[in-house]
Amino acid sequence: MVLQLLLKGSAKASRTGCSSKQDNVRPGPPPLADTIKALTFDIFGTAVDWRTSITDALATAAAAKLTSSSSPSSSSAALPAPVLAKLQTLTPASWALFAAQWRAAYGAFTSTFDPATQPWKDVDAHHRESLARLLGEWGLAGLYTDGEMAELSRAWHFLRAWPDSAAGLRRLRGAGFATASLSNGNRALLRDLDAHAALGLDRLISAEDFGAYKPRPEVYRGACEALGLEPRQVAMVAAHLKDLEAARRVGMRTVYVARPGEEEWKPEEERYARAREWLDVWVAEGEGGFEELARRLGA
Repeated sequence: MVLQLLLKGSAKASRTGCSSKQDNVRPGPPPLADTIKALTFDIFGTAVDWRTSITDALATAAAAKLTSSSSPSSSSAALPAPVLAKLQTLTPASWALFAAQWRAAYGAFTSTFDPATQPWKDVDAHHRESLARLLGEWGLAGLYTDGEMAELSRAWHFLRAWPDSAAGLRRLRGAGFATASLSNGNRALLRDLDAHAALGLDRLISAEDFGAYKPRPEVYRGACEALGLEPRQVAMVAAHLKDLEAARRVGMRTVYVARPGEEEWKPEEERYARAREWLDVWVAEGEGGFEELARRLGA
């Protein structure tokens, strides 16, 4: 009998990856799949690849300007000589850097916006304004007309999904989980992104709905209320630990899906190491993204 009990204990430890010495450790949160009813997804960087999409849009628009400026039959106004000279020096790597700075401007705007003291400004308006400012800083003021800048700033409406995003979301929906965006993007932007990237989300929840931006707690609480669920019944999915830390503070479950170049926290930082302890699910880069998440949730 004693031998049988020892064998059972050994088998249990083998299945869980825990030694028998850990049996008295207080259990953590219950398994995610057994407790959540919905998942809310960050969009920029988590569900869609803004980096290559925006870099390509910037490079394509610049190439079109160069072509039209060199065409004798073009009806476009000639570019100022300094702008044309600067434009001719820019490489694909230059546009990748420009895209990163455009994205960084968005991060600074949303993280410092105070709804108590500032009038509401949506992300579309911010993208137009920050594009104009960056063009000036790069010596490219006058490169585009106002209409062309407005059109170029809409490139954020048409970002490519990561290869696993649509399939993973489809599997999660098929398993009975509600799926929703929880993004700082405004509603019009999210509608276009959802359609263009074929995400098929059940709900589009925007920070715009709450007049504030992530990582303010009212955005996460508002999303849970919009879904008619308690925070503990909703998992936030993001490629940014800062986003997930804020969601955790209001009681949401947390899922980290690493994406190339997205994480601001460094692996050598203590907060990065601590995150592995409080996250419910950690999908490392290269493990399959949303499809791997679906697998771990039994979908």
